[in-house]
Amino acid sequence: MSTHPLRQIIEACDKAITAKDYDTLLTYYAEDAALVIKPGMIARGKENIRKAFIAIADYFQGTLVVEQGEMQVIEGAGNALVIMETLLRYPDGAGGTVETTRRATYVFRAEADGRWLCTVDNSYGTSLLDNP
Repeated sequence: MSTHPLRQIIEACDKAITAKDYDTLLTYYAEDAALVIKPGMIARGKENIRKAFIAIADYFQGTLVVEQGEMQVIEGAGNALVIMETLLRYPDGAGGTVETTRRATYVFRAEADGRWLCTVDNSYGTSLLDNP
C-alpha cells in the first residue's frame, strides 16, 4: 500500500520544525490557516503562525522533536481530514526526556495546482474538548 502524499508533507513539516526552517514550513500552510498553539490560543495567518512556531521553539529551547505515528486520511470536497498520532520529545528540565503522544487533527485543502495546503493544524486533536 502506498503512503498518502499528506504523510510526506507532514513529515517534511516536522523536519522543518525541528530544523527551525520556518520558510520551508510555511510553504505548506494556506495564507488563512489556523494553528492551535495550546487550548484556547489559536494563531491565524501565516505570519502569526511563523511567530507561534518561533515562540514554541524558544519555549523548548530548540529541543522539541516531532514525529508522526499512525495516520488516517479522509478526503472529500477538495479537503482532507488527517487524524494522526503525533509523537513529541523534549527535555523535562531535570536531565530526563518527556515523551508524549497526541492524536492530532489536521485539515488540508487541495489547490488547483495539485498542492495540498494545511488550513487547520491542531496537534491537540479532540483533547481540546477536555479543556473547555
